[in-house]
Amino acid sequence: MTITPKDPTTALPGRPPIVDPDTWQTARDELLVREKAHTRAGDALSAARRRLPMVEFDGTVEVVGPEGPVPFLDLFEGRDELVVYKHMWHDGAPHQGQCEGCTTMAWHLKDAVYLNARGVSLAILTTGRWDEVASYIDFMGYTQPWYSVRGVDEPVGGNMGFLTCFLRDGDRTFLTYSTTGRGIEPFNGTFALLDRTPYGRGEAWEDNPEGWPEGNNACWYWRSDAEGNATWGPTSRPVPQWTRPGATPVQTLGRHGHHH
Repeated sequence: MTITPKDPTTALPGRPPIVDPDTWQTARDELLVREKAHTRAGDALSAARRRLPMVEFDGTVEVVGPEGPVPFLDLFEGRDELVVYKHMWHDGAPHQGQCEGCTTMAWHLKDAVYLNARGVSLAILTTGRWDEVASYIDFMGYTQPWYSVRGVDEPVGGNMGFLTCFLRDGDRTFLTYSTTGRGIEPFNGTFALLDRTPYGRGEAWEDNPEGWPEGNNACWYWRSDAEGNATWGPTSRPVPQWTRPGATPVQTLGRHGHHH
């Protein structure tokens, strides 16, 4: 039996039509054609990325890690390729005052075993002082390689909030790719999953069916209180931090505040 939204006993206000499995499959197959085209377009973009020209720079520039200053070349860990996430840092802020956006990126890639298996290393760089960074890494339970690039020029340092890729040829190092904004979303598998759910990300910019739940500000669910309720209030912190030892419900952010 075909159930249509014209049937007042089964139609749901503000929801897509309710249909039988065959009708659903037809609509799904039509969308699949578009999804495949999107995939192929993405493949073509990836091919173009692999053909971008490169910029050579001095790989002996020093960054600071748990063993002290080391040359940037060490971040390759002997591999030829390196993916870097540049994590924003707010000097002197408590753990819960650090960037919720960068937290969600770093949290989703706690180790790089599959990248390593493909011959690619991972490092997270930030402009924080190493003592502050080390404390934060310990609090978050991170195991990825982190380094401070405080005072280091681009392409190793510079502006944070970027996904950047590098290539090594012996002792020569090259910048091959860099992106920011929504370009860094590949770090975060949550986005891709939410984009496939009925309500999506729940953000105001999304194109939703009429009557769908009203969207919120972008990234509204990245900070929460102790109960997991999304909030930007004084008791909020990046969501995963509530799972960390020592996370308490009420800690004032003070003058550092939070950063959208």
